[in-house]
Amino acid sequence: MRIGFFVWEYPPRIVGGLGTYAANMCPAMVKLGHDVSVFTMNDGTLKTRETVKGVDINRPMLVEGGSILPLCLTEDLRRWGTGIKFFNDVLIYNILISTKFANELIKKEGFAFDIICAHDWLSAMAGIMAKRETGLPYVFHLHSTEWGRALNGGSQTVTHIEKVSAELADRIITVSYPMEEDLIKHGIESEKINVCWNGIHLEDYDPKKLSKEEITRLRGRYGIDPEEKMILFVGRLTAVKGVINLVKAMPLVISKYPEAKLVILGKGELERTILDLISIMHLGDKVKTKFEFVPEEERILHYGACDLFVAPSVYEPFGIVALEAMAMEKPVVVGASGTNGFRDSVIPSGHDQTGIHVDGNNSADIAWGINSLLEDMERAREMGKRGRRRVEEFFTWDKIAEHTIRIYEDVIKEARNKL
Repeated sequence: MRIGFFVWEYPPRIVGGLGTYAANMCPAMVKLGHDVSVFTMNDGTLKTRETVKGVDINRPMLVEGGSILPLCLTEDLRRWGTGIKFFNDVLIYNILISTKFANELIKKEGFAFDIICAHDWLSAMAGIMAKRETGLPYVFHLHSTEWGRALNGGSQTVTHIEKVSAELADRIITVSYPMEEDLIKHGIESEKINVCWNGIHLEDYDPKKLSKEEITRLRGRYGIDPEEKMILFVGRLTAVKGVINLVKAMPLVISKYPEAKLVILGKGELERTILDLISIMHLGDKVKTKFEFVPEEERILHYGACDLFVAPSVYEPFGIVALEAMAMEKPVVVGASGTNGFRDSVIPSGHDQTGIHVDGNNSADIAWGINSLLEDMERAREMGKRGRRRVEEFFTWDKIAEHTIRIYEDVIKEARNKL
């Protein structure tokens, strides 16, 4: 089939998890024999069209519309302040890619697309416009929601875009069963929703590829001796990731296991808050930070160097970091309260246990989870090995691409039956 793939971030411009998803999913679909045309954002430095790994990539150049947009702003958008430039760029990007899709690729170049897919609100407006213009089957991928990201707050405008797109879509794909439950709770038709997990490339996340010397050097950079225990957090430093409560949990961990040290790897708006908290709680020797978005190779080395991985999110649609840590044979402590996709990937008990579920809102519960692993590291290491086997069985990009294509085929078949 020929797929129109609307996603606002795509290599070499990757901002977060959505870009990582697209970077892996599109080549995997091409590998399965399908044609994929990506429509993505251009920061002004990238080619407007090129083919990479068999994927046709379209990046129309944005135009400045900031001086016009205030004339038609809702009160909700006015509250964005300086962030209104971002909304402006997203709006113009959506208009340009839907126009290019319908008028240039279909009408002018004669591309015969079978399906449109748009990812999150950032590309949903283009999905809506392209669906209405062409009548093609439309799949709306919801990797997260505005009400979830903002913990039941956020922009009414963005929420409206998500709901209109969901209503118009022929099918909705989301990334976990907790997300499916949350969408239904917010009024989205259950019959429309399919769950399709995310994945990783197992060959990249292989603990056997790391040398003891590399691991020793990295631990040394943080002042972590071989006999000490390295706890790792990787993620955006934002409220939903639970990182503040993780720092607050450390005194309860250290009081029982003084050899434990936490490394926080990531960037975000809470950097200053984290540093202040470390200072106030006198944790400077026990909590180390690296406020950077590091390349994947270095991130893999961090996983290899740690003794256990912690991601105490209070909202997590899927949580690909858990897969990465599990593939590196690490036991994990993950948030499981509220809408939390970690519940799908991390098994918290029984013979197949791969980690511990905690309430990311509760620092004492996070400390309990960490201490549960530290008290029996042999048992924890066995969890790590089972974690890799679980990723091998369910969470590779090839398997995820095959599942996604089956859903697309089903949507196309339904659309043809209606004709």
